[in-house]
Amino acid sequence: MRAATIGYSSADLRRFQEVQQLAYACAESVAARLKPGVTERDAARMQREWLRERGVRDWFHLPFAWFGDRTAFTGFKLPLQFFPTDRKLEPGMPFILDLAPILGGCTSDIGYSGCLGLDPVHERLMADLLEHRELILNGVRERRSLREIYEDVERLMVTQGYANRHRAYPFGVIAHKVDRVPERRWSPTVLGFGTNALRGLARDALHGHRDGWSPLWSPYRFSDHPPQPGLWAVEPHLGFRGTGAKFEEILVVTDSRDPEESAFWLDDDLPHVRRRQKEAQAV
Repeated sequence: MRAATIGYSSADLRRFQEVQQLAYACAESVAARLKPGVTERDAARMQREWLRERGVRDWFHLPFAWFGDRTAFTGFKLPLQFFPTDRKLEPGMPFILDLAPILGGCTSDIGYSGCLGLDPVHERLMADLLEHRELILNGVRERRSLREIYEDVERLMVTQGYANRHRAYPFGVIAHKVDRVPERRWSPTVLGFGTNALRGLARDALHGHRDGWSPLWSPYRFSDHPPQPGLWAVEPHLGFRGTGAKFEEILVVTDSRDPEESAFWLDDDLPHVRRRQKEAQAV
């Protein structure tokens, strides 16, 4: 793990990486246990229990689960529609697990897409998602503004024939900053979001407003600035006729003048990356 001029040592980044790996291990474990009849609420509970058994007591947000056309946020207009429901998983249905545990003060926020059985549309979405991972990294290394990179991602989605579903998130964000969170004995949540992490995001928003940047990566004017050094949870989300897919993982942004050191993904040993590598080897 390389060092970065962002206030974190290599050891710090390794700890964030470990928590991100823990979150993905949870998603893979729960995904392997999904079967017809399991509800979104069941899947969210399974994620919470798995992580609590491994010491997680705080959250950026509690786990979400979306099944079927809810993976594409079909008809979503209100924040409460994001929360898990009694929608039951059926054969051939896509699903997304989204979880954001905090452990040892290190925040993670990941998204895991899967399907209960084979679906060519979902397979295509998963393959095309990786182009966005490369596009985002290159845009950050070129120090394009967050707003410009967002527009680049949206143009690529349109070219691929997809709808931009992260537009449905609050403020249309494709990413947000994450940080270390002070460990406390009591870690309450409000509307599913951890108050400890939200306080940190609010502080970033206050400082950023004063200094001309935002901790939210959106299509709006407040994101019209170069990438701010720090850790960003990035989640491009594609939708096609009721099927949605995304990944979410941490991008490290530094103030280095070396392009390769100026931005890099925290970890390349992730399910969606391994999937792409296997496809390339097969070809």
